Amino acid sequence: MPDVLSAPLVVEFPFTRSLGPVQSAFLTGLRERTVLGVRTGDGKVLVPPVEYDPVTAEELRELTEVATTGTVTTWAWNPAPRRDQPLAAPFAWVLVKLDGADTALLHVLDAPGPEAVNTGMRVRIRWAPQRTGAITDIACFEPYEGEATAESMPHSGEFADPVTGIVTPARLDYTYAPGRAQSAYLNALSEQRTVGERCPSCRKVYVPPRGACPTCGVATAEQVEVGPRGTVTTYCIVNIKAKNLDIEVPYVYAHIALDGADLALHGRIGGIPYDQVRMGLRVEPVWTEDGRHPDHYRPTGEPDADYDAYKELL
Repeated sequence: MPDVLSAPLVVEFPFTRSLGPVQSAFLTGLRERTVLGVRTGDGKVLVPPVEYDPVTAEELRELTEVATTGTVTTWAWNPAPRRDQPLAAPFAWVLVKLDGADTALLHVLDAPGPEAVNTGMRVRIRWAPQRTGAITDIACFEPYEGEATAESMPHSGEFADPVTGIVTPARLDYTYAPGRAQSAYLNALSEQRTVGERCPSCRKVYVPPRGACPTCGVATAEQVEVGPRGTVTTYCIVNIKAKNLDIEVPYVYAHIALDGADLALHGRIGGIPYDQVRMGLRVEPVWTEDGRHPDHYRPTGEPDADYDAYKELL
């Protein structure tokens, strides 16, 4: 049996969001080296501020300025920083209750080692040299010898050129091992073949195979070659261009039931105007230049499949 495959994978996308008046004031304040919280009806100051009281759900708008010094309430040492984390050298994740606040802010502490960190230690903000209105305007916290103060001052939240929106990158790096069934599927694709597995109970052929029948819950092992041609069962028209994807919009992504399969897989439809793609369209794969997998599917020129032939695969 061939070795089970594995490969590093990255899931990454930018998350764009608009800011309400409270979050806008908080992030704009960081740009101006000012930390703002919001006061609840019972007098507590929440930092970071939120727009609604987490206990009563009351709308909150009373902004207040707190100190840039505070106390570590809890911490965890990070001996091996990862890509895009705030500091390149080992550091501590910390929850810091800033002076004048009643809740703690999550950030990082620049310390020479875990022996230099303790709950209750005093710290202060180290500001980033260039600030844009983001949580990263706080470069990190650093040890501080000064005493705590409990003062907080009302603040209008008004700044020149306020920050009204942010783009937050989200990224997940991991190693994916597809297992025996999908490794066999991927190895077959490199030979320009499509292989599924048949359930010994219901006799359905699943492509791509998962190693078990999702209906019967029993293991599958019998390999069945399907396709290469298939039928479009349903589809969508994509009008938003994805980052780093060299495909012009609009284009069509479809569920394709390969001949001999009992589960539709998805693929891009090419070789035909997007507004001519339809349910029942007969298609065949067009392989990538290296021949390792289908780049897209194109019409075969055959008559459309009858609806009854694929209605159970929608």
